[in-house]
Amino acid sequence: MADSGHYYSEHDDRTAPQFRNRKGRGSHKGRSYDRSRRDRQRGGHSVGFGGPGPRSRLDDIDADVTMSDSSQDNSSQHRFNPYGRPFRKGGDGRFDRDRRQGKGGGGGRGGGFRGGAGNGGGGRSRSGWFKVTIPHGKKYDKKWLLPALQNICTVPYTPVQYHVEHNRVHFYVDESAVATALHKCSHKITDTDGYKVEVHVNPSAPPSFLITELKPEHLEHLRQCMAKRFDGSQQALDLNNIRTDPDLVSQNIEVILNRKTNMEAVIKIIEENIPELTGLNLSNNRIHKLDELTDLVSKAPNLKTLNLSHNELKSDRELDKIKGLKLVELWLNRNPLCDFFKDQASYISSAVRQRFPRLLKLDGHDLPAPIGFDVETPTVIPPCKGSCFGSEEIKVLILRFLAQYYSIYDSGNRQPLLDAYHDGASLSLTTPYTTQNPSRSSLGEYHKDTRNLKRIKDTTMRFRLLKHTRLNVVAFINELPKTQHDIASFNVDVNTFTNTLLSFTVSGVFKEVAVDGKSRESTMAFSRVFVTVPAGNSGLCIVNDQLFIRMATTEEIRRAFVAPAPTPSSSPVPTLTAPQQEMLTAFSQKSGMNLEWSQKCLQDNEWDFNRAAQVFTQLKTDGKIPDVAFIK
Repeated sequence: MADSGHYYSEHDDRTAPQFRNRKGRGSHKGRSYDRSRRDRQRGGHSVGFGGPGPRSRLDDIDADVTMSDSSQDNSSQHRFNPYGRPFRKGGDGRFDRDRRQGKGGGGGRGGGFRGGAGNGGGGRSRSGWFKVTIPHGKKYDKKWLLPALQNICTVPYTPVQYHVEHNRVHFYVDESAVATALHKCSHKITDTDGYKVEVHVNPSAPPSFLITELKPEHLEHLRQCMAKRFDGSQQALDLNNIRTDPDLVSQNIEVILNRKTNMEAVIKIIEENIPELTGLNLSNNRIHKLDELTDLVSKAPNLKTLNLSHNELKSDRELDKIKGLKLVELWLNRNPLCDFFKDQASYISSAVRQRFPRLLKLDGHDLPAPIGFDVETPTVIPPCKGSCFGSEEIKVLILRFLAQYYSIYDSGNRQPLLDAYHDGASLSLTTPYTTQNPSRSSLGEYHKDTRNLKRIKDTTMRFRLLKHTRLNVVAFINELPKTQHDIASFNVDVNTFTNTLLSFTVSGVFKEVAVDGKSRESTMAFSRVFVTVPAGNSGLCIVNDQLFIRMATTEEIRRAFVAPAPTPSSSPVPTLTAPQQEMLTAFSQKSGMNLEWSQKCLQDNEWDFNRAAQVFTQLKTDGKIPDVAFIK
């Protein structure tokens, strides 16, 4: 039957307000609704509408429909059906919006409660369970939301399987009286932001954890069905659309793989019968979560091909649950998650390659070969090579420079370093990028001056943190904590060498020294790039200095400060007695070390020549004496 462009069946249960004074669309705009015609259409019933009339609804826009759990009532609510389609598609004004949100009667299908007790439209829940949904419920604390609902709900209840999905909160109840009472709570609670809390209630299947497992005889039929679908030559199992398999349907066995218990049963059969499985097709099974597939990582470790196409996966985050699989072929097409990527490249890189770096085929298409290293086989990283100077001449020049530079740097007065820098020299300090509070780090002292380009984006700040001219460079160096460098830990690599330029990198470890001369517990590592030009007859002058400081590794700490090191000092060398001076000269000649290192070795061994010689021999054999000790 047609009514102004709207078609109703003879048994249509939709209702509409008696008056429509608000601006609307179509031919009903601005005129009264013909109640008698509506009554005739409803099969001759002259009773009123199933819900409160428009007057009461306009007086209280938050009013709820009184709902009955009795299907035998032949009163005015006999024809009420809150599950039919809305009277007007799109609706108009607040009234129709209330119907869509389930605030009142009027037949709004999109309302919050579809599980009421009318005898039309199948409002009852066959299972006796109802699913309660709170739109935007994620922002509410569970400890606030549930008591708030309970306080205004007229029937006590216990929420079952409370969980958050996207922005919504869901839980289940198993009584229609509770469902009706909770439905009436919609828009009755105001949150701290002033918004009304919506409550949607719908008939539902039981919660997944309550769904009974397949019976033993059903499991046997499932095992036989899977055996027929298994291709032994390819070690592949095809479970595409398994719920419609004739062998299962004929036995009235319902296998739905988006149910936890059903998927677990399938994976258990795989584990017990075909653990060497290499290919699995799970397409067309309405799968929306991959929680149970996590077990495939351990139960089917040889799985290389997985087909998840034509399912209901909404987020690529689900793939994180199976990223332990070493897949080379994956099918994801015709899942909602594929619609969230602007192009094929982002789909491949963001959703797939990050999780499955070995993947060669996606949705049937070949992918570019992955770039990476196969590190499955345990390998030992080769030891770090020693210093690389390029020539003996450069080696002598650099080691002499470093001995002089750090002798002053580790002394109490760094001002003499002015002679080491060019007038137009520049220096920058960098520490690793970190999100932790710098004040709690051992590098906190250096953090305020770090010029880490990953952290510092402002160009003005980058320029300010670059120290210019030798006066500013040395003034800045003087402000840094006092240090003791482990010369024996130094590793030098020459980057560039010409007649007019020498660039080299030196790395090693050091400790900070407090005012009382005691070193801090933490050991730090550094890497420093010096760009130098010739100065004088055989000296170097720094034009650019890049200093990087980080915390030392466990291995670096273990090896630090093992070899004897001279105690740097800017003061003159103490006067030796004649016997000591004679012993020092002899030890230097026999060991080949310079006088400074020979004296340190003798002093550490209480000027016992033989004991010092034994210690020297052992340290030299172990390679723990740096090259700088032999420069005379």
